[in-house]
Amino acid sequence: MKIVILKYVLPLCLLIIGCTGPATTFDVLIKNGEILDGSGEKAYQGDIGINADTIAAIGKLDDAKGRSIIDATGLTVAPGFINMLSWANESLIVDGRSQGDIRQGVTLEVLGEGNSMGPLNDAMKEDMKAGQSTLTYDIEWSTLGEYLEYLENKGVSTNIASFIGNATLRKHTIGYENRPPTDAEMETMKRLTREAMEEGAVGLSTSLIYVPSGHATTDEIIELAKEVSKYDGMYISHIRDEEGDLLEAVNELITISEKANIAAEIYHFKASGDANWHLLDSAISLVETARKRGLPITTDMYMYNASSTGLNVLLPAWAKEGGHAATMKLIGQQEKREQMIKEVDFHVPPENILMVGFRNKAMRTNIGKTLADIAKERNISPAETIVDLIREDDSRIQVVYFSMSEENIKKKLALPYMSICSDAGSYTNEGVFLEQSTHPRAYGSFARLLGKYVREEKVLSLEEAIYKLTTLPATNLKLKKRGALKEGYYADITIFDANTITDNATFEKPHQYATGMQYVLVNGTPVLEKGEHTGALPGRVVRGPGWKENTK
Repeated sequence: MKIVILKYVLPLCLLIIGCTGPATTFDVLIKNGEILDGSGEKAYQGDIGINADTIAAIGKLDDAKGRSIIDATGLTVAPGFINMLSWANESLIVDGRSQGDIRQGVTLEVLGEGNSMGPLNDAMKEDMKAGQSTLTYDIEWSTLGEYLEYLENKGVSTNIASFIGNATLRKHTIGYENRPPTDAEMETMKRLTREAMEEGAVGLSTSLIYVPSGHATTDEIIELAKEVSKYDGMYISHIRDEEGDLLEAVNELITISEKANIAAEIYHFKASGDANWHLLDSAISLVETARKRGLPITTDMYMYNASSTGLNVLLPAWAKEGGHAATMKLIGQQEKREQMIKEVDFHVPPENILMVGFRNKAMRTNIGKTLADIAKERNISPAETIVDLIREDDSRIQVVYFSMSEENIKKKLALPYMSICSDAGSYTNEGVFLEQSTHPRAYGSFARLLGKYVREEKVLSLEEAIYKLTTLPATNLKLKKRGALKEGYYADITIFDANTITDNATFEKPHQYATGMQYVLVNGTPVLEKGEHTGALPGRVVRGPGWKENTK
Protein backbone atom coordinates (compact mmCIF):
# COMPACT_ATOMS: atom_id res chain seq x y z
CA MET A 1 0.00 0.00 0.00
CA LYS A 2 2.88 2.37 0.85
CA ILE A 3 4.44 1.69 -2.53
CA VAL A 4 1.21 2.66 -4.28
CA ILE A 5 1.04 5.94 -2.35
CA LEU A 6 4.62 6.85 -3.27
CA LYS A 7 4.05 5.91 -6.87
CA TYR A 8 1.13 8.28 -7.35
CA VAL A 9 1.57 11.00 -4.73
CA LEU A 10 5.14 11.96 -5.70
CA PRO A 11 4.25 12.82 -9.33
CA LEU A 12 1.30 14.82 -7.95
CA CYS A 13 3.77 16.80 -5.79
CA LEU A 14 5.89 17.47 -8.85
CA LEU A 15 2.87 18.71 -10.79
CA ILE A 16 1.41 20.95 -8.10
CA ILE A 17 4.38 22.62 -6.41
CA GLY A 18 7.14 22.26 -8.95
CA CYS A 19 9.20 19.78 -6.84
CA THR A 20 12.20 18.73 -8.87
CA GLY A 21 13.79 16.24 -6.54
CA PRO A 22 17.38 16.56 -5.36
CA ALA A 23 20.06 18.01 -7.62
CA THR A 24 17.85 18.68 -10.63
CA THR A 25 19.90 20.75 -13.08
CA PHE A 26 18.40 23.05 -15.72
CA ASP A 27 20.08 24.77 -18.64
CA VAL A 28 18.85 28.10 -17.29
CA LEU A 29 17.46 28.69 -13.80
CA ILE A 30 15.65 31.96 -13.01
CA LYS A 31 15.56 32.46 -9.24
CA ASN A 32 13.42 34.51 -6.87
CA GLY A 33 11.40 36.49 -9.43
CA GLU A 34 7.95 38.03 -9.06
CA ILE A 35 6.21 35.85 -11.63
CA LEU A 36 3.35 37.25 -13.73
CA ASP A 37 2.34 34.32 -15.90
CA GLY A 38 0.27 36.31 -18.43
CA SER A 39 -3.14 35.20 -17.17
CA GLY A 40 -3.90 38.50 -15.45
CA GLU A 41 -3.63 36.90 -12.01
CA LYS A 42 -1.54 38.38 -9.21
CA ALA A 43 2.22 37.84 -9.13
CA TYR A 44 3.82 35.19 -6.95
CA GLN A 45 7.45 34.67 -6.03
CA GLY A 46 9.08 31.66 -7.59
CA ASP A 47 11.66 30.13 -9.87
CA ILE A 48 11.63 28.94 -13.48
CA GLY A 49 13.72 26.09 -14.84
CA ILE A 50 14.42 26.01 -18.58
CA ASN A 51 15.77 23.13 -20.64
CA ALA A 52 16.68 23.82 -24.26
CA ASP A 53 13.83 26.03 -25.61
CA THR A 54 11.16 25.01 -23.11
CA ILE A 55 9.96 25.93 -19.63
CA ALA A 56 10.52 22.70 -17.70
CA ALA A 57 9.40 23.73 -14.23
CA ILE A 58 7.85 26.67 -12.36
CA GLY A 59 7.49 27.07 -8.63
CA LYS A 60 9.73 26.87 -5.57
CA LEU A 61 12.72 25.07 -7.03
CA ASP A 62 14.86 25.27 -3.90
CA ASP A 63 17.01 22.25 -4.63
CA ALA A 64 17.48 22.94 -8.32
CA LYS A 65 20.71 23.94 -10.00
CA GLY A 66 21.31 25.77 -13.24
CA ARG A 67 24.12 25.67 -15.75
CA SER A 68 23.26 29.35 -16.04
CA ILE A 69 21.53 31.19 -13.18
CA ILE A 70 19.63 34.48 -13.36
CA ASP A 71 18.94 36.14 -10.03
CA ALA A 72 15.59 37.89 -10.52
CA THR A 73 15.27 39.15 -6.94
CA GLY A 74 13.19 42.34 -6.97
CA LEU A 75 12.36 41.93 -10.68
CA THR A 76 9.19 41.00 -12.54
CA VAL A 77 9.30 37.85 -14.65
CA ALA A 78 6.73 37.70 -17.46
CA PRO A 79 6.14 36.07 -20.84
CA GLY A 80 7.78 37.69 -23.88
CA PHE A 81 5.72 40.50 -25.33
CA ILE A 82 3.86 40.22 -28.65
CA ASN A 83 3.95 43.20 -31.03
CA MET A 84 0.62 42.89 -32.84
CA LEU A 85 1.57 45.36 -35.58
CA SER A 86 5.25 45.44 -36.43
CA TRP A 87 6.91 47.07 -39.43
CA ALA A 88 10.22 45.29 -38.77
CA ASN A 89 9.92 43.36 -42.04
CA GLU A 90 12.79 45.34 -43.64
CA SER A 91 14.77 46.40 -40.58
CA LEU A 92 15.20 42.76 -39.53
CA ILE A 93 16.81 41.97 -42.89
CA VAL A 94 19.37 44.72 -42.35
CA ASP A 95 19.93 44.02 -38.64
CA GLY A 96 18.33 40.93 -37.14
CA ARG A 97 19.03 41.95 -33.54
CA SER A 98 15.74 43.89 -33.34
CA GLN A 99 17.27 46.08 -30.66
CA GLY A 100 14.53 48.69 -30.36
CA ASP A 101 11.95 46.04 -29.48
CA ILE A 102 14.12 43.46 -27.70
CA ARG A 103 15.18 46.11 -25.19
CA GLN A 104 11.48 46.54 -24.36
CA GLY A 105 10.77 42.81 -24.02
CA VAL A 106 9.23 42.03 -27.42
CA THR A 107 9.87 38.41 -28.41
CA LEU A 108 7.39 38.11 -31.31
CA GLU A 109 7.02 40.55 -34.22
CA VAL A 110 3.70 40.15 -36.06
CA LEU A 111 4.21 41.55 -39.57
CA GLY A 112 2.06 42.29 -42.59
CA GLU A 113 -0.31 45.25 -42.19
CA GLY A 114 -2.14 45.17 -45.53
CA ASN A 115 1.13 44.50 -47.36
CA SER A 116 3.12 41.32 -46.77
CA MET A 117 6.55 40.24 -47.98
CA GLY A 118 5.01 37.65 -50.27
CA PRO A 119 3.73 36.35 -52.56
CA LEU A 120 5.83 38.36 -55.03
CA ASN A 121 6.10 38.20 -58.79
CA ASP A 122 8.99 39.64 -60.82
CA ALA A 123 7.32 43.02 -61.34
CA MET A 124 6.65 43.37 -57.62
CA LYS A 125 10.26 42.54 -56.83
CA GLU A 126 11.43 45.23 -59.26
CA ASP A 127 9.11 47.80 -57.65
CA MET A 128 10.30 46.86 -54.15
CA LYS A 129 13.94 47.17 -55.21
CA ALA A 130 13.31 50.54 -56.87
CA GLY A 131 11.47 51.83 -53.81
CA GLN A 132 14.26 51.07 -51.32
CA SER A 133 15.75 54.05 -49.53
CA THR A 134 18.20 53.86 -46.62
CA LEU A 135 17.48 50.17 -45.95
CA THR A 136 18.68 48.15 -48.95
CA TYR A 137 18.59 44.40 -49.42
CA ASP A 138 18.33 41.66 -52.03
CA ILE A 139 14.98 39.93 -52.48
CA GLU A 140 15.80 36.24 -52.25
CA TRP A 141 12.27 34.87 -51.85
CA SER A 142 8.92 34.82 -53.65
CA THR A 143 6.32 33.44 -51.24
CA LEU A 144 5.48 34.65 -47.75
CA GLY A 145 6.62 31.35 -46.29
CA GLU A 146 9.96 31.65 -48.06
CA TYR A 147 10.44 35.17 -46.67
CA LEU A 148 9.81 34.03 -43.09
CA GLU A 149 12.22 31.11 -43.51
CA TYR A 150 14.76 33.48 -45.09
CA LEU A 151 14.67 35.68 -41.98
CA GLU A 152 14.99 32.72 -39.64
CA ASN A 153 17.92 31.29 -41.59
CA LYS A 154 19.61 34.69 -41.81
CA GLY A 155 19.23 35.08 -38.07
CA VAL A 156 16.87 37.20 -35.99
CA SER A 157 16.65 37.78 -32.25
CA THR A 158 12.85 37.85 -32.11
CA ASN A 159 10.34 35.31 -33.28
CA ILE A 160 8.41 36.33 -36.39
CA ALA A 161 4.89 35.80 -37.74
CA SER A 162 2.94 37.44 -40.53
CA PHE A 163 -0.47 38.06 -42.01
CA ILE A 164 -1.04 37.79 -45.77
CA GLY A 165 -1.89 41.28 -47.05
CA ASN A 166 -4.74 41.91 -49.46
CA ALA A 167 -2.74 44.75 -51.05
CA THR A 168 -0.06 42.21 -51.91
CA LEU A 169 -2.66 39.84 -53.35
CA ARG A 170 -4.07 42.67 -55.49
CA LYS A 171 -0.65 43.81 -56.72
CA HIS A 172 0.21 40.24 -57.62
CA THR A 173 -3.05 39.64 -59.49
CA ILE A 174 -4.52 42.98 -60.61
CA GLY A 175 -1.85 45.63 -60.01
CA TYR A 176 -3.03 49.08 -58.94
CA GLU A 177 -6.19 49.21 -61.05
CA ASN A 178 -9.24 50.41 -59.16
CA ARG A 179 -11.75 47.81 -60.26
CA PRO A 180 -13.30 44.56 -59.06
CA PRO A 181 -11.36 41.40 -59.88
CA THR A 182 -12.60 39.15 -62.66
CA ASP A 183 -13.81 35.72 -61.61
CA ALA A 184 -10.45 34.27 -62.67
CA GLU A 185 -8.54 36.92 -60.72
CA MET A 186 -10.65 36.28 -57.64
CA GLU A 187 -9.89 32.58 -57.85
CA THR A 188 -6.19 33.39 -58.13
CA MET A 189 -6.30 35.58 -55.02
CA LYS A 190 -8.17 32.86 -53.14
CA ARG A 191 -5.57 30.28 -54.16
CA LEU A 192 -2.71 32.56 -53.09
CA THR A 193 -4.49 33.13 -49.77
CA ARG A 194 -4.84 29.40 -49.16
CA GLU A 195 -1.19 28.85 -50.03
CA ALA A 196 -0.09 31.58 -47.61
CA MET A 197 -2.21 30.12 -44.81
CA GLU A 198 -0.70 26.69 -45.39
CA GLU A 199 2.77 28.28 -45.32
CA GLY A 200 1.98 29.62 -41.85
CA ALA A 201 0.32 33.02 -42.24
CA VAL A 202 -1.77 33.87 -39.17
CA GLY A 203 -4.57 35.42 -41.19
CA LEU A 204 -5.61 38.05 -43.73
CA SER A 205 -4.86 41.76 -43.32
CA THR A 206 -6.09 44.89 -45.08
CA SER A 207 -5.00 48.55 -44.95
CA LEU A 208 -8.04 50.13 -46.52
CA ILE A 209 -6.94 53.76 -46.28
CA TYR A 210 -4.16 53.01 -48.80
CA VAL A 211 -4.03 51.80 -52.39
CA PRO A 212 -4.42 49.21 -53.71
CA SER A 213 -5.77 47.61 -50.52
CA GLY A 214 -8.64 50.11 -50.39
CA HIS A 215 -9.69 49.28 -53.95
CA ALA A 216 -11.21 46.08 -52.53
CA THR A 217 -14.92 46.13 -51.82
CA THR A 218 -16.42 44.67 -48.66
CA ASP A 219 -17.67 41.66 -50.63
CA GLU A 220 -14.20 40.99 -52.07
CA ILE A 221 -12.68 41.03 -48.60
CA ILE A 222 -15.41 38.71 -47.30
CA GLU A 223 -14.59 36.17 -50.01
CA LEU A 224 -10.91 36.15 -49.08
CA ALA A 225 -11.71 36.10 -45.36
CA LYS A 226 -13.85 33.01 -45.90
CA GLU A 227 -10.78 31.21 -47.22
CA VAL A 228 -8.84 32.23 -44.10
CA SER A 229 -11.70 31.14 -41.86
CA LYS A 230 -11.34 27.61 -43.19
CA TYR A 231 -7.89 27.55 -41.58
CA ASP A 232 -9.10 29.18 -38.32
CA GLY A 233 -7.10 32.33 -39.06
CA MET A 234 -7.87 35.96 -38.19
CA TYR A 235 -8.94 38.98 -40.23
CA ILE A 236 -7.19 42.19 -39.16
CA SER A 237 -7.58 45.65 -40.64
CA HIS A 238 -6.41 49.21 -40.78
CA ILE A 239 -10.03 50.10 -41.31
CA ARG A 240 -11.27 52.27 -44.17
CA ASP A 241 -11.56 55.48 -42.16
CA GLU A 242 -10.35 56.64 -38.75
CA GLU A 243 -11.83 60.12 -39.02
CA GLY A 244 -15.37 61.30 -39.82
CA ASP A 245 -16.51 57.93 -41.21
CA LEU A 246 -15.00 55.92 -38.34
CA LEU A 247 -18.29 54.29 -37.37
CA GLU A 248 -19.02 53.15 -40.91
CA ALA A 249 -15.52 51.67 -41.09
CA VAL A 250 -15.95 49.79 -37.81
CA ASN A 251 -19.27 48.44 -39.03
CA GLU A 252 -17.59 47.19 -42.21
CA LEU A 253 -15.12 45.15 -40.16
CA ILE A 254 -17.96 43.74 -38.05
CA THR A 255 -19.85 42.79 -41.22
CA ILE A 256 -16.79 40.99 -42.59
CA SER A 257 -16.36 39.10 -39.31
CA GLU A 258 -19.99 38.02 -39.28
CA LYS A 259 -20.34 37.04 -42.94
CA ALA A 260 -16.99 35.26 -43.16
CA ASN A 261 -17.37 33.62 -39.73
CA ILE A 262 -13.95 34.88 -38.68
CA ALA A 263 -12.31 36.56 -35.69
CA ALA A 264 -11.43 40.16 -36.55
CA GLU A 265 -9.20 42.84 -35.07
CA ILE A 266 -8.92 46.58 -35.65
CA TYR A 267 -5.34 47.78 -36.07
CA HIS A 268 -4.30 50.78 -33.90
CA PHE A 269 -7.90 51.53 -32.90
CA LYS A 270 -8.40 55.31 -32.75
CA ALA A 271 -10.41 58.39 -33.67
CA SER A 272 -8.10 60.72 -35.56
CA GLY A 273 -8.46 64.50 -35.68
CA ASP A 274 -9.87 66.54 -32.79
CA ALA A 275 -13.17 67.03 -34.62
CA ASN A 276 -13.62 63.23 -34.44
CA TRP A 277 -12.41 62.39 -30.94
CA HIS A 278 -15.97 62.18 -29.66
CA LEU A 279 -16.65 59.28 -32.06
CA LEU A 280 -14.47 56.90 -30.06
CA ASP A 281 -17.21 56.16 -27.51
CA SER A 282 -19.62 55.18 -30.28
CA ALA A 283 -16.94 53.05 -31.98
CA ILE A 284 -16.30 51.22 -28.70
CA SER A 285 -20.05 50.68 -28.33
CA LEU A 286 -20.21 49.12 -31.80
CA VAL A 287 -17.39 46.71 -30.96
CA GLU A 288 -18.89 45.75 -27.60
CA THR A 289 -22.36 45.23 -29.05
CA ALA A 290 -20.84 42.90 -31.66
CA ARG A 291 -18.91 41.02 -28.95
CA LYS A 292 -22.12 40.56 -26.95
CA ARG A 293 -23.63 38.97 -30.06
CA GLY A 294 -20.77 36.46 -29.99
CA LEU A 295 -18.52 37.99 -32.65
CA PRO A 296 -14.85 37.72 -31.67
CA ILE A 297 -13.87 41.36 -32.35
CA THR A 298 -10.67 42.68 -30.75
CA THR A 299 -8.44 45.75 -31.08
CA ASP A 300 -4.83 46.86 -30.66
CA MET A 301 -3.11 50.22 -30.08
CA TYR A 302 0.18 52.04 -29.52
CA MET A 303 0.91 54.46 -26.67
CA TYR A 304 1.09 57.85 -28.39
CA ASN A 305 -1.23 60.67 -29.42
CA ALA A 306 0.44 60.91 -32.83
CA SER A 307 0.33 58.57 -35.81
CA SER A 308 2.90 58.14 -38.55
CA THR A 309 2.35 57.50 -42.24
CA GLY A 310 2.91 59.15 -45.61
CA LEU A 311 2.49 62.83 -46.34
CA ASN A 312 0.72 61.67 -49.49
CA VAL A 313 -2.38 60.56 -47.54
CA LEU A 314 -3.44 64.24 -47.60
CA LEU A 315 -3.73 64.17 -51.39
CA PRO A 316 -7.17 63.59 -52.94
CA ALA A 317 -8.09 59.96 -53.56
CA TRP A 318 -7.88 60.25 -57.36
CA ALA A 319 -4.26 61.37 -57.08
CA LYS A 320 -3.27 58.16 -55.26
CA GLU A 321 -5.45 55.69 -57.12
CA GLY A 322 -2.77 54.14 -59.33
CA GLY A 323 0.01 54.07 -56.74
CA HIS A 324 3.06 56.29 -56.35
CA ALA A 325 4.24 56.13 -59.97
CA ALA A 326 0.84 57.34 -61.15
CA THR A 327 0.88 60.14 -58.56
CA MET A 328 4.23 61.36 -59.86
CA LYS A 329 2.93 61.45 -63.43
CA LEU A 330 -0.10 63.48 -62.34
CA ILE A 331 2.08 65.95 -60.43
CA GLY A 332 4.01 66.48 -63.67
CA GLN A 333 0.83 67.71 -65.37
CA GLN A 334 0.29 71.36 -64.45
CA GLU A 335 -3.50 71.19 -64.47
CA LYS A 336 -3.58 68.06 -62.30
CA ARG A 337 -0.95 69.51 -59.96
CA GLU A 338 -3.06 72.62 -59.40
CA GLN A 339 -6.14 70.49 -58.83
CA MET A 340 -4.27 68.39 -56.24
CA ILE A 341 -3.23 71.52 -54.38
CA LYS A 342 -6.82 72.77 -54.27
CA GLU A 343 -8.11 69.42 -52.98
CA VAL A 344 -5.52 68.67 -50.28
CA ASP A 345 -7.48 67.51 -47.24
CA PHE A 346 -5.93 68.62 -43.94
CA HIS A 347 -7.23 66.51 -41.08
CA VAL A 348 -4.60 68.09 -38.81
CA PRO A 349 -3.10 71.59 -39.12
CA PRO A 350 0.29 71.99 -40.90
CA GLU A 351 2.05 72.86 -37.63
CA ASN A 352 1.08 69.39 -36.32
CA ILE A 353 2.71 67.52 -39.21
CA LEU A 354 6.35 66.59 -38.47
CA MET A 355 8.80 65.43 -41.17
CA VAL A 356 10.68 62.22 -40.25
CA GLY A 357 11.74 60.41 -43.44
CA PHE A 358 12.92 61.27 -46.95
CA ARG A 359 14.26 59.07 -49.72
CA ASN A 360 16.46 61.80 -51.26
CA LYS A 361 19.51 62.52 -49.08
CA ALA A 362 19.46 66.18 -50.10
CA MET A 363 15.92 66.47 -48.68
CA ARG A 364 16.85 65.16 -45.23
CA THR A 365 17.71 68.64 -43.98
CA ASN A 366 13.92 68.94 -43.59
CA ILE A 367 13.77 66.15 -41.00
CA GLY A 368 12.53 67.54 -37.70
CA LYS A 369 10.69 70.45 -39.29
CA THR A 370 6.93 70.79 -39.46
CA LEU A 371 5.04 71.25 -42.71
CA ALA A 372 4.25 74.79 -41.53
CA ASP A 373 7.98 75.50 -41.05
CA ILE A 374 8.84 74.39 -44.57
CA ALA A 375 5.92 76.25 -46.15
CA LYS A 376 7.04 79.42 -44.39
CA GLU A 377 10.64 78.93 -45.56
CA ARG A 378 9.45 78.52 -49.16
CA ASN A 379 6.87 81.28 -48.90
CA ILE A 380 4.17 79.09 -50.43
CA SER A 381 1.00 77.50 -49.08
CA PRO A 382 1.18 74.27 -47.05
CA ALA A 383 -0.87 72.48 -49.74
CA GLU A 384 1.57 73.50 -52.45
CA THR A 385 4.44 72.50 -50.20
CA ILE A 386 3.02 68.98 -49.89
CA VAL A 387 2.85 68.46 -53.63
CA ASP A 388 6.30 69.96 -54.22
CA LEU A 389 7.95 67.88 -51.50
CA ILE A 390 6.49 64.64 -52.87
CA ARG A 391 7.69 65.57 -56.35
CA GLU A 392 11.20 66.50 -55.19
CA ASP A 393 11.66 63.43 -53.01
CA ASP A 394 9.92 61.02 -55.40
CA SER A 395 8.37 59.28 -52.41
CA ARG A 396 5.33 59.41 -50.18
CA ILE A 397 7.50 61.03 -47.43
CA GLN A 398 7.17 59.68 -43.89
CA VAL A 399 5.62 62.11 -41.42
CA VAL A 400 4.13 62.18 -37.93
CA TYR A 401 0.59 63.51 -37.43
CA PHE A 402 -0.30 64.85 -33.98
CA SER A 403 -3.97 63.99 -34.23
CA MET A 404 -5.18 61.99 -31.23
CA SER A 405 -6.50 62.53 -27.74
CA GLU A 406 -4.55 61.60 -24.60
CA GLU A 407 -7.87 61.04 -22.81
CA ASN A 408 -8.87 58.55 -25.49
CA ILE A 409 -5.58 56.66 -25.09
CA LYS A 410 -6.43 55.99 -21.45
CA LYS A 411 -10.00 55.05 -22.34
CA LYS A 412 -8.78 52.51 -24.91
CA LEU A 413 -6.22 50.97 -22.56
CA ALA A 414 -9.02 50.03 -20.19
CA LEU A 415 -10.72 47.85 -22.82
CA PRO A 416 -10.32 44.16 -21.87
CA TYR A 417 -9.86 43.10 -25.52
CA MET A 418 -7.07 45.61 -26.31
CA SER A 419 -3.64 44.26 -27.35
CA ILE A 420 -0.51 46.37 -27.87
CA CYS A 421 1.59 47.24 -30.92
CA SER A 422 4.31 49.62 -32.09
CA ASP A 423 3.23 50.10 -35.74
CA ALA A 424 6.94 50.67 -36.42
CA GLY A 425 10.20 49.02 -37.36
CA SER A 426 12.67 47.72 -34.78
CA TYR A 427 15.95 49.57 -35.17
CA THR A 428 19.46 49.84 -33.81
CA ASN A 429 20.36 53.38 -32.79
CA GLU A 430 23.48 53.50 -34.91
CA GLY A 431 24.65 53.33 -38.51
CA VAL A 432 22.20 53.42 -41.37
CA PHE A 433 19.18 53.74 -39.06
CA LEU A 434 20.28 57.19 -37.98
CA GLU A 435 20.03 58.55 -41.51
CA GLN A 436 16.28 58.97 -40.98
CA SER A 437 14.19 60.05 -38.05
CA THR A 438 11.24 57.97 -36.88
CA HIS A 439 8.29 57.92 -34.50
CA PRO A 440 9.33 57.27 -30.86
CA ARG A 441 6.95 54.31 -30.82
CA ALA A 442 9.72 52.39 -32.63
CA TYR A 443 11.72 52.47 -29.39
CA GLY A 444 9.18 53.03 -26.65
CA SER A 445 5.61 51.80 -27.09
CA PHE A 446 5.84 48.81 -24.72
CA ALA A 447 8.04 50.45 -22.10
CA ARG A 448 5.74 53.49 -22.18
CA LEU A 449 2.78 51.25 -21.34
CA LEU A 450 4.58 49.80 -18.31
CA GLY A 451 6.19 53.03 -17.13
CA LYS A 452 3.81 55.89 -17.91
CA TYR A 453 0.41 54.20 -17.95
CA VAL A 454 0.91 51.45 -15.35
CA ARG A 455 3.45 52.77 -12.82
CA GLU A 456 2.97 56.52 -13.05
CA GLU A 457 -0.64 57.10 -14.05
CA LYS A 458 -2.14 53.79 -12.85
CA VAL A 459 -4.51 53.59 -15.82
CA LEU A 460 -4.33 49.80 -15.50
CA SER A 461 -2.58 47.30 -13.25
CA LEU A 462 0.70 45.59 -14.10
CA GLU A 463 -1.15 42.27 -14.23
CA GLU A 464 -3.62 43.65 -16.79
CA ALA A 465 -0.85 45.17 -18.89
CA ILE A 466 1.12 41.92 -19.04
CA TYR A 467 -2.04 40.06 -20.08
CA LYS A 468 -2.56 42.54 -22.94
CA LEU A 469 1.06 42.10 -24.01
CA THR A 470 1.13 38.30 -23.92
CA THR A 471 -1.72 35.85 -23.35
CA LEU A 472 -4.42 37.99 -25.02
CA PRO A 473 -2.71 38.37 -28.42
CA ALA A 474 -1.38 34.80 -28.35
CA THR A 475 -4.92 33.53 -27.76
CA ASN A 476 -6.37 35.75 -30.49
CA LEU A 477 -3.75 34.49 -32.96
CA LYS A 478 -4.29 30.87 -31.80
CA LEU A 479 -0.58 30.38 -31.19
CA LYS A 480 0.56 27.14 -29.62
CA LYS A 481 2.71 27.22 -26.48
CA ARG A 482 3.35 30.97 -26.67
CA GLY A 483 2.22 33.94 -24.64
CA ALA A 484 2.26 32.46 -21.12
CA LEU A 485 4.61 31.13 -18.47
CA LYS A 486 3.57 27.50 -18.24
CA GLU A 487 5.42 24.23 -18.09
CA GLY A 488 5.86 22.89 -21.62
CA TYR A 489 5.60 26.35 -23.21
CA TYR A 490 8.44 27.90 -25.18
CA ALA A 491 10.77 29.91 -22.98
CA ASP A 492 10.06 33.41 -24.32
CA ILE A 493 10.61 35.37 -21.11
CA THR A 494 11.12 38.97 -20.01
CA ILE A 495 12.68 40.05 -16.71
CA PHE A 496 12.39 43.73 -15.85
CA ASP A 497 12.34 46.28 -13.07
CA ALA A 498 8.75 47.47 -12.85
CA ASN A 499 9.92 50.44 -10.76
CA THR A 500 12.26 51.84 -13.40
CA ILE A 501 11.22 50.63 -16.87
CA THR A 502 10.99 53.77 -18.99
CA ASP A 503 10.65 54.87 -22.58
CA ASN A 504 13.33 57.44 -23.43
CA ALA A 505 12.53 58.11 -27.09
CA THR A 506 10.99 61.50 -27.90
CA PHE A 507 9.67 63.07 -31.09
CA GLU A 508 12.74 65.32 -31.14
CA LYS A 509 15.20 62.47 -30.37
CA PRO A 510 13.47 59.18 -31.19
CA HIS A 511 16.56 56.95 -31.55
CA GLN A 512 16.86 56.22 -27.83
CA TYR A 513 16.48 52.78 -26.27
CA ALA A 514 14.07 52.10 -23.45
CA THR A 515 15.64 51.20 -20.10
CA GLY A 516 14.65 48.91 -17.23
CA MET A 517 14.41 45.64 -19.15
CA GLN A 518 17.14 43.44 -17.64
CA TYR A 519 16.86 40.06 -19.35
CA VAL A 520 15.02 38.72 -22.40
CA LEU A 521 15.06 35.07 -23.42
CA VAL A 522 13.80 33.88 -26.81
CA ASN A 523 13.26 30.14 -27.17
CA GLY A 524 15.35 29.66 -24.01
CA THR A 525 18.32 31.67 -25.25
CA PRO A 526 19.31 34.91 -23.47
CA VAL A 527 19.16 37.78 -25.98
CA LEU A 528 19.35 40.55 -23.39
CA GLU A 529 21.55 40.22 -20.28
CA LYS A 530 21.80 42.96 -17.66
CA GLY A 531 20.21 45.35 -20.14
CA GLU A 532 22.65 44.68 -22.98
CA HIS A 533 22.11 42.72 -26.19
CA THR A 534 24.04 39.45 -26.31
CA GLY A 535 24.08 39.25 -30.11
CA ALA A 536 22.15 35.97 -30.03
CA LEU A 537 19.76 35.29 -32.92
CA PRO A 538 17.49 32.46 -31.75
CA GLY A 539 14.24 33.74 -33.29
CA ARG A 540 12.00 31.37 -35.19
CA VAL A 541 9.02 31.52 -37.51
CA VAL A 542 5.80 31.25 -35.51
CA ARG A 543 3.15 29.83 -37.81
CA GLY A 544 -0.60 30.15 -37.75
CA PRO A 545 -3.20 27.41 -37.26
CA GLY A 546 -3.43 26.57 -40.97
CA TRP A 547 0.23 25.62 -41.38
CA LYS A 548 1.03 22.46 -43.28
CA GLU A 549 4.59 21.39 -42.58
CA ASN A 550 5.47 20.17 -46.06
CA THR A 551 4.16 23.28 -47.85
CA LYS A 552 6.82 25.03 -49.95
